[in-house]
Amino acid sequence: MSGFERGTDGPKVILAGVDGSDSSLRAAAYAAGLARRQNALLALVYVQPLIPVGAALGAPVTETTDEIAEGLVAEIRESTERMKEIWQVRWEFHTFRGDAYAGLVAAADKLRADAVVVGVSESAGHRFIGSVAVRLVKAGRWPVTVVP
Repeated sequence: MSGFERGTDGPKVILAGVDGSDSSLRAAAYAAGLARRQNALLALVYVQPLIPVGAALGAPVTETTDEIAEGLVAEIRESTERMKEIWQVRWEFHTFRGDAYAGLVAAADKLRADAVVVGVSESAGHRFIGSVAVRLVKAGRWPVTVVP
């Protein structure tokens, strides 16, 4: 038997995917509440998209996604500071690279997440190709909560 067993004493790590969208920030807030009640670590994960060199057409894509990550960390720190008198949550921020689904799967595996929380997709195209949330649920590897 390994030293790691899911679901024995409640979640120890709750992963929330964040990308700056309103739904992802609501998911992070929901996950923070879960983490606080369970005394779990909140792992906030931003997946920086990998864009083929030719597709960027000279735009500084890496710098832009780095700025998004830095902005998310600043916003999270500010929210944490405002709420510290009310409640505290242990949290970490992680950045992974790749497409959102693969990045969240890699993060959940690496961080040994017991649960994954994501916001509902705000992209109309996902109705046809499947949202990240639906793909995570279909993977069947963690409990997944999708926050509207």
